Amino acid sequence: MAFYIYTVQQLPSRLIEAAVDQISTLPGIGRRTALRLALSLLRRDSERVRSLAEAIVAMSEGVKPCDVCHNLTEQVTCSICAAPTRNRNLICVVEDIRDLLAIENVGSFRGVYHVLGGVISPMDGVGPSDLTIDPLIRRLSETNSDAGIDLSEVPVSESTTEIIFALPATMEGDTTAFFLYKKMVSFDIKITTLARGVAVGEALQHADEATLARSMDNRTLYEG
Repeated sequence: MAFYIYTVQQLPSRLIEAAVDQISTLPGIGRRTALRLALSLLRRDSERVRSLAEAIVAMSEGVKPCDVCHNLTEQVTCSICAAPTRNRNLICVVEDIRDLLAIENVGSFRGVYHVLGGVISPMDGVGPSDLTIDPLIRRLSETNSDAGIDLSEVPVSESTTEIIFALPATMEGDTTAFFLYKKMVSFDIKITTLARGVAVGEALQHADEATLARSMDNRTLYEG
C-alpha cells in the first residue's frame, strides 16, 4: 500500500507567496490554483497587471448596495429601481445578486427586486439580522419619504401588491421564505413563490433559462 506525504511547497519569492496567500482567499480557489494564477500574472506585461489591479480597486471602492433593493450599483439607486418602465408594485425577493442576474437574463420579469444577501442558516451562523429583511419590511410598511431614503430619481409607484419568493429550493431557502411570510402575512399583499420547476436543492442561478421562466410564470400562492 503506497503512502503519499504532501509537503508545503516552498515558493521562490516572498512576493509570490504573498500574492498566492491573497488569491487563495477567494471562494473556490485553493493554493495550487492561486499559484497558477499568480504565475500567469507574472507572464503578463506590467501594464496589463496594473490595469487589472486598478480595476479591482475601483470596483471595491466604487460599487455599493442600492439604497432601495440592495442590488449592486455605483449610484444611490440601481438602474432597475430607477427605470420608469419597471412595475414597482411587484417585488421579487432573491438570495443574492447572482439570482437577480439569472432572472434578468430570462428577460420576462418586469418588476423590481429585493436582495437579501443570503438565506437563514443557523449551521453557518447566519440569522435574520444578518440579512436585509428589516429593510424589506420597512419598504413594504412605510412610504419612501418616511423610510428616510432619498429616492428623488426613482419614479413614484403605488403600494406593493405582490411579493415573489425566488429563493433556493433548499431547507435554508424554505426556512427563509417561512420567516418572511410570518413577517408579511399581516400586510394586504399577495405572496407567491416560484413553481417547483427548479429542482429541490438546486441554486437558482444554476437553473436553465427555460425552467426559470416557467417557474416564474407559473408561480403559486405561498401557503406558509
